Amino acid sequence: QVQLLESGGGLVQAEASLRLSCAISGPTSSRYLMGWFRQAPGKEREFVACLSRSGQTTYYADSVKDRFTISRDNAKNTVYLLMNTLKPEDTAVYYCAAATRSSRTINMYAYGYDSWGQGTQVTVAS
Repeated sequence: QVQLLESGGGLVQAEASLRLSCAISGPTSSRYLMGWFRQAPGKEREFVACLSRSGQTTYYADSVKDRFTISRDNAKNTVYLLMNTLKPEDTAVYYCAAATRSSRTINMYAYGYDSWGQGTQVTVAS
């Protein structure tokens, strides 16, 4: 079973940058479709970004497009989410997710992912 551990969250000022990391452990011989989701207080979990198994295809929510970048380092079994020009509305708990049984190239729906991390808090002050 794949385990995911997020890190890198924190409290920052608006316009700042943060890089979240998602360490993947367990059966990592296969590359998985990886996603980042977030959940703000009182709101549903929402899609942020995903990265295909090959690493060649990415997809972003409109709200973060051109500000966030998802990437992976296969040697380190780690997926990253670089967040630039952060806004107060980006405040949320950010979750890393893996679709270990999916053959889809991309997926923006949470139900398509079967492994989840515990989340890391990102707070953006205005």
